[in-house]
Amino acid sequence: MSLWRGEPLVLASKSAPRRALLEAAGIPLVIDPADIDERAAELASPKEAATPEGAALLLARAKALETAKRNAGKIVLGADQTLALGVERFSKPKSVDAAREQLRKFSGKTHALHSGIAVVRDNKVLFETVSTARLTMHKLTGAFLDGYLDAAGERVMQSVGAYQLESVGVNLFEKIEGDHFTILGMPLMPLLSYFRKAGMIVS
Repeated sequence: MSLWRGEPLVLASKSAPRRALLEAAGIPLVIDPADIDERAAELASPKEAATPEGAALLLARAKALETAKRNAGKIVLGADQTLALGVERFSKPKSVDAAREQLRKFSGKTHALHSGIAVVRDNKVLFETVSTARLTMHKLTGAFLDGYLDAAGERVMQSVGAYQLESVGVNLFEKIEGDHFTILGMPLMPLLSYFRKAGMIVS
C-alpha cells in the first residue's frame, strides 16, 4: 500500500538531491524542469526579490507556474534556493576559480541558505513556504582549498556556494544550524505536512 494518493507529483526541477528526497519519502514523481528567466522574474517583482528569502520563494513559485502550463490539472512543485552572506547574494560559480573565490569569502563566516517551495495547480498557488539554515565554515587555508577543489572537481559548479553537504563539502563546516532538508534545497517537513492536510498523503 502506498502512502501517496492520486497522480504523481510533477517536480519542476532537475535537482538530483530534491528528487532523491521526495522519492525516499514515497512520493511518485514526474520530472519536468521549469525554464524561466530568473532575472526577469525578479525584476517583475522587485519588492519580493529584495530579500534572499523573498527571492527564493518568488523563483520557486515562478518555476512551478511555468511548468504547470504544460501540466493542466496536475499538482506541480517548484523549488529554489538562495545563498546570502550578509546582504550579498551568491549564485552557482561558473568556474573552479570562481568557486575558490566564493569559498574564500565564506571562510570563517556564517552564511544563510534560504530554500523556497511552491505547490501549484494550473495558475493557482496551493501552498508555499521558505525555510532558512545557517552554516559556519572553518577558516580555510590555501592547502585545504586546493585539496577540497581537487576532491570535489566540477561538482563545485553544480551548487550555489560551491559545495554539496551530502558529499565532500561537509568538511568545510564548523557548525550547521537548521534543517538538513533545507540545506539540500527542499523544506521537506512543512511540505509533507501540507500534503497530509490536503489528503494527498494517507493520515
